[in-house]
Amino acid sequence: MSELLIKNGYTKADDHSNADICIINTCTVTSTGDSKNRKYINRVRRENPDCIIVLCGCMPQAFADNSELFRDCDIVMGNTARRDIVSVLQDYYACPGQIIRIDSHQKDEGFEPMEISSFEERTRAYIKIQDGCNRFCTYCIIPYARGRVRSKPLDDIKKEALSLAKNGFKELVLVGINLSAYGQEFDLDIKDAVRAVCQVDGITRVRLGSIEPERMTEDVLSALAAEDKFCPHFHLSLQSGCDVTLKRMRRHYDTAEYRRIVEDIRRMFINPSITTDVMVGFVGETEEDFRASVDFCDEIGFARTHVFPYSRRKGTAADKMDGHIDEREKRRRAEIMIEHTVAEQRAFMQSQIGLTMPVLFETVDKQGFFEGYTPNYTKVKVKDDTLRGGESVDVKITEAFDDYCVGEVVR
Repeated sequence: MSELLIKNGYTKADDHSNADICIINTCTVTSTGDSKNRKYINRVRRENPDCIIVLCGCMPQAFADNSELFRDCDIVMGNTARRDIVSVLQDYYACPGQIIRIDSHQKDEGFEPMEISSFEERTRAYIKIQDGCNRFCTYCIIPYARGRVRSKPLDDIKKEALSLAKNGFKELVLVGINLSAYGQEFDLDIKDAVRAVCQVDGITRVRLGSIEPERMTEDVLSALAAEDKFCPHFHLSLQSGCDVTLKRMRRHYDTAEYRRIVEDIRRMFINPSITTDVMVGFVGETEEDFRASVDFCDEIGFARTHVFPYSRRKGTAADKMDGHIDEREKRRRAEIMIEHTVAEQRAFMQSQIGLTMPVLFETVDKQGFFEGYTPNYTKVKVKDDTLRGGESVDVKITEAFDDYCVGEVVR
């Protein structure tokens, strides 16, 4: 949306306090997110009462009938009309007054024809290749906010990758709402998208964003492993390490399948990292269920884990289930799970000591260390004045800390 506006004569403001237009692109995964959205809308209106507030994203799309959420917003667009931002603003200038453009997602709608040619960071760019989800997990509002699975055509992905490569980006991250579902309507899968981007000259690294275990077959993983540019970092969503809880969540795998995928990754890739998301305190989760989840995470040994307590979400099946757990108990379980997963993260970082890996450097921290990432997405810091941002060099890891490693350039 920013790129469309800039192409049409707008300039980007430093922050909302001195902007003529403030676009607030919302997340609605949790009710806490909705509360933060409202607070930010109120803050913008208070600090810059004359600006045009454009509300878009998942919150208005999922709750189009709740006008209270849109109070103080001049333009409300949901997820289906973002490419029309320029014309909608023109309509507002011509006839000031609240404009609401929230069209329902359609079963046969295509992929939103928007692309990005530049990002503020200069080494890594993102290509959205998939949207929507067909899974309807019991805790999740996303299918209502994002619609059904739809994928960006391969030719469009390659075109966008070529544009980003011409603009100097070396690393591309393919992202989506349910990324592993990419291409199912075209009889394609994620390996086809990765292969298309890996063929682009100038692109040296290709990553995947967060992926679901579905469709991560041995065939798909084998094809990814055959691509020299593919980075072996898998953020493989787990949610729970207990089969009883997974079934209650209406997830479409069990721990045995998840374990098989992890084993395949570790067998096929050199020094991969596997990170994940884990929810604690889901509706009906007993102490036994929780302990089973902790034990499974210990068994897998994730490189990094995002732990979060279940958040009740209006409009989902789980909201109506019996057995909701007290907030204090959910926080207790989160603390226990975090303690375990932090230990696993430390062990992974320690396992990197002594290895030599290419590091693509990006920034310099306040202490003068150059920071970059290995192919498996381990952050590495190096003190070397000869380094430059955007440069990839081999680094030997000499020290490991909780969330980064330190190394020295191999010359």
